[in-house]
Amino acid sequence: MNTFLKMSRIALCFLFVLCFSPESFAQSKPAFKAIAFYTGKNDKAHVSYVHEANGWFAKTAQQYHFVYDSTNNWSNLNADFLSKYQVVIFLDTRPEAPEQREAFQKYMENGGAWMGFHFAAFALTPSQYPQNWDWYHNQFIGAGQYKSNTWRPTSAILRVEDRKHPSTKHLPQTFKTTPNEWYRWEKDLRLNPDIKILASIDSTSFPLGTGPKLHEIWHNGYYPVVWTNKKYKMLYINMGHNDIDYANKTDKELSFTFESDTQNQLVIDGLFWLGTGKPAKKR
Repeated sequence: MNTFLKMSRIALCFLFVLCFSPESFAQSKPAFKAIAFYTGKNDKAHVSYVHEANGWFAKTAQQYHFVYDSTNNWSNLNADFLSKYQVVIFLDTRPEAPEQREAFQKYMENGGAWMGFHFAAFALTPSQYPQNWDWYHNQFIGAGQYKSNTWRPTSAILRVEDRKHPSTKHLPQTFKTTPNEWYRWEKDLRLNPDIKILASIDSTSFPLGTGPKLHEIWHNGYYPVVWTNKKYKMLYINMGHNDIDYANKTDKELSFTFESDTQNQLVIDGLFWLGTGKPAKKR
């Protein structure tokens, strides 16, 4: 065999080892798998957000190398289906069937992870979504029932209360959000030792909301918008309501949730903390 052929074989062997080394396999394996549940009905602002979120998460999954699946079939909320995923996301509502609720509670109590947005925490009795799930609203999320909201959707300045947490470590002390409908809750989360508030509305945001009703404009008060329950791997984020032109009855989308790089960093780092225990590597 001549020298050229020997060198060619050596080069091919080296290339094979390089391409199929354990390191290369590790790089091809996704960081984690996330499954998002959504309903996507009724309020056009929530439907707009759900469509936007599914597109944004799918694109972000490709960029950051994790798996993102989504479904509007809540019957998939069962032990066998959930066992395939490290993170569950509720984009808008919550499960209603007792067996679905039981499966989710067991998933979380056995080390599963959850990220919930905006309406996923909503509960109001009487309404289409009454407070009839004490574990979820009172213990897990900890906020109890919905009390009121700002209107119309407006941007707010958020103050990060814990910049050492993996989900907030890449954030500035304060940052401006995209427009949102902000919720006020029944329970004072500051009094719950299990709740760690990560971000709240900064006083420079006031007045917050434009009305037309006076009670829809907040002038003072303390309003947490991002928090975790220390007993679980979970993160609730109050954002998730796009602005829609209801006033002129055009139903035109006037704002989108994922148009802020800083706010998006919170979601990405929060997701990676839930899925891997660490924030994402900045790209």
